Amino acid sequence: MKPLAFKIRPEDLNDFVGQEHLVGEGKPLRLIIEKGRATSFILWGPPGSGKTTLAKIYLKNSDALVYELSAVSAGKKEVQEIIREDSKGDPKILFLDEIHRFNKAQQDFLLPFIESGEIFLVGSTTENPSFEVIPALLSRCLIFLLKPLSEEELIKIIDRLEIEVEEDVKEWLAEASKGDARRALGLIENAYQLYNKISISTLTEAMQAGSMAYGKRKEGYYNTISAFIKSMRASQPDAALHYLARMIESGEDPKLIARRMIVFASEDIGMAQPTALVVANEVFRAVESVGLPEASINLAHGAVYLSLCKKDRSSYVAYKEAISDIKRYGDLPIPPQILNPIGRASREAGYGEGYDPYTKDNLLPDKIKNRKYFKQD
Repeated sequence: MKPLAFKIRPEDLNDFVGQEHLVGEGKPLRLIIEKGRATSFILWGPPGSGKTTLAKIYLKNSDALVYELSAVSAGKKEVQEIIREDSKGDPKILFLDEIHRFNKAQQDFLLPFIESGEIFLVGSTTENPSFEVIPALLSRCLIFLLKPLSEEELIKIIDRLEIEVEEDVKEWLAEASKGDARRALGLIENAYQLYNKISISTLTEAMQAGSMAYGKRKEGYYNTISAFIKSMRASQPDAALHYLARMIESGEDPKLIARRMIVFASEDIGMAQPTALVVANEVFRAVESVGLPEASINLAHGAVYLSLCKKDRSSYVAYKEAISDIKRYGDLPIPPQILNPIGRASREAGYGEGYDPYTKDNLLPDKIKNRKYFKQD
């Protein structure tokens, strides 16, 4: 059975609600859709703001050959099949949902075909494309930023349903959905299936059921990543590998795991083996370039290395103590000899006077002159 959001998805701009700055009269995305011209662009916005709907309206209005892939499950092989297919001179448009899940190597592979005009790319993402899409590919695409839907726009969408919903319930639902049309429709669908009635009470129950399910997934992630970090901290590579495998097999973003390893390298290993940070960074770069499934080997390599490193939290603890003093004392006066003497007034005030780049004098503010943050065994 298809979800409600899928069933009522508009097929043309006349039925589309929201994003007037993009699809209002004379606006850029509307012009592209109406002309049906093959163009590469990326739709960036929060969940339930209409990215997929707008992409499908554009694809339906185009005379090009249309292909749809999800970056979560697709890779080079699927793109190669599209390239090989004979278009008989017609342009090809590839809609790549969740484009941020395409790793650097996959994006690099796609780039020359976008450059040559053999394929036009339409991407959708909830992530900032400046961080997740390689610059060369980004420069060849228009970027359209979608906004969360307003409460008035959400009510317009709810009004299209064949289910009777009271006005106060619509208002409550529009506020609770936080700009996400898919969330609003999902709550209505779940409440109706569970209670055969739409009210604030049944919607609240449906929302709690959904939150509990999400909470379990969220708790499961935090428990597993915590176990992974603590296993590396305890220098137990077998346990670290076990929790790493659990995260990868459950579909966790490998870049998220690699980022936590970078933090761990400085927080827990620190000065005991400073090159651990270099290794952790290279693991992240490998994950970004290679992608799954092969990147799991890079993650495993890094996890074992970090587990076996000696541990030293002295730099991390020292930094936390420095933060504590800043919160307690605020911005204490900096010793004048290390202030830059810019202009006559600052020179007359003694800025930079007696400065010695290799001084043994304590350069902390006077009030905390005797403070010792960094203590290494």
